[in-house]
Amino acid sequence: MKTERAKQIYQSKDTVAVHLEGKPVWIENIDEANGMATVQIESNPLNTQTVPVDRLQEGSGFNA
Repeated sequence: MKTERAKQIYQSKDTVAVHLEGKPVWIENIDEANGMATVQIESNPLNTQTVPVDRLQEGSGFNA
């Protein structure tokens, strides 16, 4: 995923499916300058990670 798209999803009022290595995540913050995103893994507020935005996938999280 590109940083601009991650920012759009983060700012959107709609719910957009985003996955990290097949696991559903919620985007909590975008660091545009460094191309990083802080995400909450599988609806667990205690499980957050900061990862490169290009590791995030929009949609089902599975490669066809």
